[in-house]
Amino acid sequence: MPTFKTPFQGYAVKFSPFYEHRLAVATAQNFGILGNGRIHVLDLQPSTPPSLSDLLAFNTADAVYDLTWSESNDNLLASAIADGSVKLWDTSLPPHQNPIRSLHEHSREVHSVDWNPTRRDSFITASWDDSIKLWSPDRPSSVRTFHEHSYCVYSANWSPRHPDVFASASGDRTTRIWDVREPTSTQVIPAHDYEILSCDWNKYDPCVLATSSVDKSIRVWDVRATARGPLTVLNGHGYAVRKVKFSPHHESVIVSCSYDMTVRVWDYKAGGDVGGEAAVAVYDHHTEFAVGLDLSVLVEWLMASTGWDELVYVWQHGTDPRAA
Repeated sequence: MPTFKTPFQGYAVKFSPFYEHRLAVATAQNFGILGNGRIHVLDLQPSTPPSLSDLLAFNTADAVYDLTWSESNDNLLASAIADGSVKLWDTSLPPHQNPIRSLHEHSREVHSVDWNPTRRDSFITASWDDSIKLWSPDRPSSVRTFHEHSYCVYSANWSPRHPDVFASASGDRTTRIWDVREPTSTQVIPAHDYEILSCDWNKYDPCVLATSSVDKSIRVWDVRATARGPLTVLNGHGYAVRKVKFSPHHESVIVSCSYDMTVRVWDYKAGGDVGGEAAVAVYDHHTEFAVGLDLSVLVEWLMASTGWDELVYVWQHGTDPRAA
C-alpha cells in the first residue's frame, strides 16, 4: 500500500470527509520541539501499485501538531500550531495566498483541533494553556473559552450525535464532558491515574467514550455510569497510547497508535473486563513513535497513520501497510 515520505516528523493525518482519495498531514521539524512545520495535502492515486502524490504544501514558522478538515467546505483546513495560533487554509488557493486566517488567543501550544461534524459551522481547539476554545471560521475571535482543567489539554472531540457536546482529555488525569449551552462542564471523569492523551466518542452509541493514557491503556466508558468504572480496559500497548479513535463503520471497533511504534485494532466488546480477547490486529510498520492516526469515513477499513519516522502510510485493514 502507498507511503509518503515527509521532510519533517509526522504528527497528525486526516482523511477528507468529501473526497475518498484525499488526506492532509501535519508535520513538525526537530520532533516538534523547535523549528518549522508543514502541512501536506496528499492525493491517493489509483495506479498500480497505488501511490500518494503531494498535491500542495503549506509552510509554517512553527510546528503543526494537529489539523482537521471543515465539514462544510471541501477546501478548508484548520490547524493547531505550536506558537499558540490556529491557522485556516484554503486548498483552492496557492500557498502564497495562505493562510487565509491566523487566530492567536491561546497562550501556549495548540495541540488539538476538531470540526463539529453535526453543526458543521464551528470547531474547537485544545491547548497546553489548560483551555479549550470554541471558534467559528467566519469570526476573528473565539466564541468562548472553557477553562477548568488544571493542566495541558491534549485533545478535545465533538460528539457525533449531539451538536453542542464535546469531551476533553487532559494531563490533569481527567476527561471532562461539556455542553456549550452550559456555563461549566457537565461531567468530570477521573479516567486514568496518569496523563490522558486522547479521547473519542463512539459513532453509534452517544453514551460511549474511549480514553487513552500514558499508563499504556485504553478505557471505554459509559458516561451515564462512570462510577461503576470502565466498561472495558484494553491493555497491550507497551508505551503511552497517543491516539484512540472509534471506527465510523463498526460500532465496537477502536484503533489506536502509541509510542511503542504500533497501530492496533480492537473490538472492545470482545474483551471482557481487561480486554484480553479484544486485540484484532497489530501493525508494526513504523520505526519511531506512531502519533497520528485516522480512519476514512468514505471507504470502509481504509486507515492512515504517521509518525516520527517521517512516513505516512495508507492501507486497508488486513493488509501489510509496507506491501507495495
